[in-house]
Amino acid sequence: MAEGIVPSLRDRFELPLGPDGAEAIYVCGHSLGPLLRSARGLMEDEVDAWAWLGVEGWFRAEDPWFTYPDTLADPTARLVGASPNEIVSMNSLTINLHMLLASFYRPADGRDRILIEASAFPSDRYAVISHLERNGVDRADGLVVAEPRAGEETLRTEDLEALIKSEGERLAIVWLPGVQYVSGQVLDMARLTAAAHAVGALAGWDLAHAAGNLPLRLHDWDADFAVWCSYKYLNGGPGSIGQAFIHERWADDPSLVVPAGWWGNDPATRFEVAFAFEPRPGAASWQTSTPSLLAMVPLRASLALFDEVGLAALRTRSMALSAHLQSLVDGIGGVATITPRSPDERGAMLSLRVAHRSEEVQRRLAERGVILDFRKPDIFRLALAPLYNTFEEADRFAAILAEVVEDLAN
Repeated sequence: MAEGIVPSLRDRFELPLGPDGAEAIYVCGHSLGPLLRSARGLMEDEVDAWAWLGVEGWFRAEDPWFTYPDTLADPTARLVGASPNEIVSMNSLTINLHMLLASFYRPADGRDRILIEASAFPSDRYAVISHLERNGVDRADGLVVAEPRAGEETLRTEDLEALIKSEGERLAIVWLPGVQYVSGQVLDMARLTAAAHAVGALAGWDLAHAAGNLPLRLHDWDADFAVWCSYKYLNGGPGSIGQAFIHERWADDPSLVVPAGWWGNDPATRFEVAFAFEPRPGAASWQTSTPSLLAMVPLRASLALFDEVGLAALRTRSMALSAHLQSLVDGIGGVATITPRSPDERGAMLSLRVAHRSEEVQRRLAERGVILDFRKPDIFRLALAPLYNTFEEADRFAAILAEVVEDLAN
């Protein structure tokens, strides 16, 4: 391990096992982070509170459930570069995207188009198209799709800027990923947000693969809104609570329609029978329903760990891990990396294209205790998450991959 690189915190996690019963090479944290040991303890505490207090846990638990979502705001704000009043924990990613599009997509005076990228996660595309159609905008005209240049795997910032500029007064929202989920490419959020604003459009971001992976400065970059899940790099557990960022300039904008519900109402009057919605300040007003306590608890444990180590230190370790793995796979014939090589243009994930008998390669890797994500026909996505993955794992993975690829080539 290079001098100055923070050590792995692998012993804080419970890692999956391979077919032989030994600890697996788990490089799938970009899909689901492993269980944090402290999360197990916190979950047991809350289950005990449920058993012992019942409904009184809303106000008498050690951390009262009534205000539990608010305990996530400060550490999340530190993680994504925001103010606590710009953060809300609620629902799941796609539901939050629908809610924010319901507020921010307001086609008028010919400004009715939404820009996405060609390989956007399917759920994002479904949501965007549904809001176009709900507003009577034909998808063929309202959906602007950004694609890589012919023969290239990733998007160029200058091409995205040119496309945004060309759409000009027709563009309502630029909706892009902070990290593209297939290629692992990191987009220049600051530049692209500025490009959107330059033509009068809003900039929204899907941070599913960026939150907990990269240092973010959402407030300073002037993003309008963003959503993300918390079960990938944030290790919040399967189905853990979603989160959203809404820039504070929108907090009291009377032109925005917030999808009102009792949980977004002022807690002081939340139980009153009234027809007047009294929104909480900032992003918290977008909450509608009672949040799932058990979907928040593991995330709280993970956020505490990020605070303990610091994302800047983890990012340094992450870049060293990915560079080390890159150097190893470069020597394997028939394996090509589609993730950008520049450290500034990638996070923890590398996406590899295996040219020969890819499905058989995936099967044999699984038999050898490698857990990664395979995308047909030939893409292998793997992330060396700096909290728990190690340089030794990178060595082992590369050795197994080389052996499998070579054996199948003969």
